[in-house]
Amino acid sequence: MLPLRRSLSPEHAETHLPMGRIIRARMKRLFLILIAMITLQILIIWAAEDLDLFESIWLTLTTATTVGYGDFSPKTPVGRISTMLIMFVGVITMLTIIISDFIEYRFYRREQILKGRWIYKMKEHIVIINTPKTGGAQYFMRFASQVRAVPGYETIPIMLVTREFPAGLPAELSDCGVVHYHGSGSDPEALKAAHAGSAKHIIVLAADEADPISDSLTFDIAHRLAESNLGSHTTVECVSDRNRERFKALGIRTIIRPVRTYPEIMVRAVVAPGSEKVLEDMFNYERDHPHRYDLTLDDLSWADIVSALVRHGIGTALAYIDNDDEVICHPPTNDEVEGKGLIVLVRSTDTPGVEVVEEALDRYRKFLASWHEKDQAGKPSGTA
Repeated sequence: MLPLRRSLSPEHAETHLPMGRIIRARMKRLFLILIAMITLQILIIWAAEDLDLFESIWLTLTTATTVGYGDFSPKTPVGRISTMLIMFVGVITMLTIIISDFIEYRFYRREQILKGRWIYKMKEHIVIINTPKTGGAQYFMRFASQVRAVPGYETIPIMLVTREFPAGLPAELSDCGVVHYHGSGSDPEALKAAHAGSAKHIIVLAADEADPISDSLTFDIAHRLAESNLGSHTTVECVSDRNRERFKALGIRTIIRPVRTYPEIMVRAVVAPGSEKVLEDMFNYERDHPHRYDLTLDDLSWADIVSALVRHGIGTALAYIDNDDEVICHPPTNDEVEGKGLIVLVRSTDTPGVEVVEEALDRYRKFLASWHEKDQAGKPSGTA
């Protein structure tokens, strides 16, 4: 059998084009042909029939849409022949083909979206590369809900670049407005498809939060981003602290340990760079940690307590425990505090005892009493 000398259709020779682009191009050609046929019919009716231009347009369009009100109709042989050939055979057939192509395009688009092959036109979005080894859908859902609770981020698009979810994103994740592209962050084409260069933030998650070897994959992705001058708005997860300096040398803005149970920490690292350092310190004893002190609180305001602890170099008061064992974070500044404990951010290398805290509060009480006495003494007699 002799080989075919030409392809069955011109599109078959254009295998480098995505099918969606082929369908769109074909629809555009059909639309141009349709417009040309309708224009030709209008001109023929205008010339052959006893109708003005508006009436010719009206007759042609009502015929093309198969409405046919009957208020006008072709009377001459030329007008009737052109209507049969151009309108009934050409235009209506062309409309049918265009509608068929549109339906095909919609099915194709839906299939590509499910497979993570659709390229969205995005900018000022968040790109997240890789997926947590376990619980990825729950992590992304919590991340999306937390980041969109931040003022200015309520409607920010979120794009995942991952080889997970080959059958499509879970429905609950899609409902959060998250989309994905099936690919690897180490692939330049995948980064291009995700419009990483136009992203507001780029996040590179550790492939395995418990395996330091995953830092190698993260480093490869970070290096590609740095080569494109995208390190200044990139946040990466680093499993081993020994690798942090390597990421810093690339110009990566934020390096954070993987914390899967609290994606809120990642959100803070993205929208408020630097805050992740404070949060990380609270989870270890390397520099600072929150410490609980059991003591009676009954005659000082929250501002007084915070000032007393800072002035005496103890630490920063974070919250207090009231008499119902409720932890009160960020209470009103000038309200008097009544409770039985304090949560204080202290230095891990030199954690003061409870007696030091009690002494600092007692000294501050004496300072306040002395200040009030001087204030009263300085007022003229009879002044309240």
